[in-house]
Amino acid sequence: MHEVQRVRSATIKDVAERAGVSLKTVSRVINNEPSVHARTREKVQREIDALGYHPDPSARSLRSTRAYALGLVYDNPNAHYIINLQRGVLSVCRSSGFGLQIHPCDSSSPKLADELCELVRRSRLAGLVLAPPMSEQPALIHALGEAKIPFIRIISARQDPQDGSPCVYVDDRDAAYAITEHLIQLGHQRIGFLWGGSEHRSSVERYQGYEDALKDYGIALDRKLIVPGDFTFDDGFRGARKLLALKDRPSAIFGSNDEIAAGVLAAAHSDGINVPYDLSIAGFEDSPFSKQSWPALTTARQATEEIARHAAQRLIGDLQREANGEPLSSTNEGFSPELVVRGSTAPRHSAPPKR
Repeated sequence: MHEVQRVRSATIKDVAERAGVSLKTVSRVINNEPSVHARTREKVQREIDALGYHPDPSARSLRSTRAYALGLVYDNPNAHYIINLQRGVLSVCRSSGFGLQIHPCDSSSPKLADELCELVRRSRLAGLVLAPPMSEQPALIHALGEAKIPFIRIISARQDPQDGSPCVYVDDRDAAYAITEHLIQLGHQRIGFLWGGSEHRSSVERYQGYEDALKDYGIALDRKLIVPGDFTFDDGFRGARKLLALKDRPSAIFGSNDEIAAGVLAAAHSDGINVPYDLSIAGFEDSPFSKQSWPALTTARQATEEIARHAAQRLIGDLQREANGEPLSSTNEGFSPELVVRGSTAPRHSAPPKR
């Protein structure tokens, strides 16, 4: 009997009894309502910590007019990106007493807006975290605004778009410029570029950084060196084979993400090409592919998990401010991926070290 009691999860009633307050007071502390006296709040929080009590978001939503769960909406072939996105949002939800519902979807569906509105209604979600490319679809953003559904967008942009919709933005263009500039400064002029999915603004921004760097260094753009594709290893492999078959093949290839770059590396190895001495390769995002490949990939470190945490914090903060009758935040946060130079890039015409 005592063993059963020892493993039983603490309840809100247990917290109220130990703190000597009502259930409603405990609920107000959990919901961070401003009407609770500081000393009472401290006493209740002390008992919550002592008992290890964790509110059940679904139960809270059923008992309350407020919802205590977020939805994370995505459509992206890059599994590493999605995993880090989930980790970041989930860590904030857990620390804030919110639940999280993961919702993969088809970003090209004409019924996407209806699907997300129904998701929020059916699952009683407080708001949505929108990953690319959904976060970059004006029609969807407008529909969610019309339905008064709170959301936060993760988007690719050089600066705050200041378009009236909350977001966390990532400067992919400048990071891609830095990668291309790095390759140019190593003496490479024929630099191939492999696109990710064109429906992602990040692909457009990364290509723009590549093109701008070539222009600034007076290097003519050769369309034969630019290959469309998606954010996948297979597209990287296929795109690389196409570039390496050219009579005047590139001396460096920039893949729009690390999965693409890993595909390029595999294609080079299969053709007996020595990386980085015969071909330099760069990726983007600093995924496990970039560290586990041989040689390790030069890339741009994108802090996806941290970006996702900031997005979830902004959304939950706005939900709490709205519940307390306070003005919502008007400042959007920006992130800049950082160039990381590793062994997959080297000066053009360099030779491997002698043994």
